[in-house]
Amino acid sequence: MKDSLRQQFERLGFRLAELDALLADGSIAADMKRYRALTKEQAEVSGLVERYRRYQRHEADLGAAREMLADPEMAEMAREEIAANEAALAALDQELQLALVPKDPDDDRNAFLEIRAGTGGDESALFAGDLARMYLRYADSQGWRSEVMSENASDLGGYKELVVRIEGSGAYGRLKFESGGHRVQRVPATESQGRIHTSACTVAVLPEPDEAEEITLNPADLRIDTFRASGAGGQHINKTDSAIRITHIPTGLVAECQDDRSQHRNKAKAMAVLQARLRDKERVEREAKEAATRKGLIGSGDRSDRIRTYNFPQGRLTDHRINLTLYKLGQIMDGDLGDVIQGLQAAQAAEQLAQLEEGRA
Repeated sequence: MKDSLRQQFERLGFRLAELDALLADGSIAADMKRYRALTKEQAEVSGLVERYRRYQRHEADLGAAREMLADPEMAEMAREEIAANEAALAALDQELQLALVPKDPDDDRNAFLEIRAGTGGDESALFAGDLARMYLRYADSQGWRSEVMSENASDLGGYKELVVRIEGSGAYGRLKFESGGHRVQRVPATESQGRIHTSACTVAVLPEPDEAEEITLNPADLRIDTFRASGAGGQHINKTDSAIRITHIPTGLVAECQDDRSQHRNKAKAMAVLQARLRDKERVEREAKEAATRKGLIGSGDRSDRIRTYNFPQGRLTDHRINLTLYKLGQIMDGDLGDVIQGLQAAQAAEQLAQLEEGRA
């Protein structure tokens, strides 16, 4: 293990002692927000320190085993001990490095998933519907709850635009890599000559902000319009202007909701989506500045990025960011996204580790 890494874990040991002392002080519980933050930090730091202490124990055992080699009667046992400890140290070294990779504080949040049809007309809208089905099935497989916030259905099926709230532990952390341009190559249902067409959709995944972290909006900056909800819904929807559209005038960002019969609830949902979009806009602008001198492996989530191709004739999915190709498109479209998401998470972790190594060099 590199000295720079050891120093970081030694500092974490001092921080753990400090946290233990703070939490032993009964008065800290009076400030519940601070108490929860310290308790969470203590749990994270203690896990890291325990792994580092395990690493140190294996180092000590390895040193003792090497000394045993000098004794002919103990040499065979010593070689076995050396091999076992070296393997354990290699695994722990990788574990400890990964543990120091900065965590995205948004990863555990709920997410807003936005899908929009792009080039390709009706076929693009149909593909948007296929993507929605894929993500909703994946959400179900994770035990997450899905709620449609707004939808603009296409005449032939699918969606021109769909916004879904995904509620569940780690939703944003696992779906965030989906932001970008998704391209499909297939023979459309409307194609009589059997020719393969290329269409595209864009996907945006935004973390749902905590109430405490919501952006304070000036009411004068908002234009709130009511209108009648479109699509199926019966006589009630046709007679009631329950749908809400909120425009943030300074940025031009718009959010709407027509899913609920209650105008009040639709307004609250639309405001939540607008908050998430404003927060995401600030995050993208901030990251753009930070990444000006650094190449991002996974991509910025820019809506114009072409991140993935779905080739139906070949049954192939290709994620262009990490050169991942899988020949199980049917299963993926049924919500089996595990291999794709794990590949993207592993690639991001490897890139962050490389950056940490550069910083330590």
